[in-house]
Amino acid sequence: MYTDINKKEKSKQKMKTDIILSGVGGQGILSIAAVIGEAALKDGLYMKQAEVHGMSQRGGDVQSNLRLSDQPIASDLIPQGQADLIISLEPMESLRYLPYLKKEGWLVTNSQPFINIPNYPDIEKVNVELGKLPNRVILDVEAIAKEVGSVRAANIVMLGAAAPFIGIDYNKIEDGIRHIFGRKGEEIVEMNLKALKAGYDVAQSRK
Repeated sequence: MYTDINKKEKSKQKMKTDIILSGVGGQGILSIAAVIGEAALKDGLYMKQAEVHGMSQRGGDVQSNLRLSDQPIASDLIPQGQADLIISLEPMESLRYLPYLKKEGWLVTNSQPFINIPNYPDIEKVNVELGKLPNRVILDVEAIAKEVGSVRAANIVMLGAAAPFIGIDYNKIEDGIRHIFGRKGEEIVEMNLKALKAGYDVAQSRK
């Protein structure tokens, strides 16, 4: 009887993932959010996204809160120390939002800087700080994207690297890619699916 109750309790466990997306304008943050949103919809989840800041200025800093849950979500803002996952296309921007990450949360970030300010900090020092985190995947998304066919798919490589930590089945994220990029043709869809898988494989090898 105790075992049966245990099974019932496990089946009732809630799904909740609070994600901070960060980078700079023009890196494709909105596309990452759109694919995750589509995948969440297919998974029957609730989603709230805070306003994206900085997109009006190409090269300006960009940050957005994305909250997923199988229960209604009250606020679209993630408190400090409560993010389950930071997905960042720019290493300094990931460092900026580390105060929002849970102790057991995951950081998935690009290792290569987008130097958009004259006093950009030493990238080696930035990566040393990021390397102190216990749960991290740090990768050169542009280099991986070139290998799969297009540096423009770097943001989808990043999404693939974050996929194991989002809490949504990988095949639903693939479906999100097909839906978001479908109007651009099958070749673009296939390229993005390859980019997604390439990032996913890197994350799996580093977990």
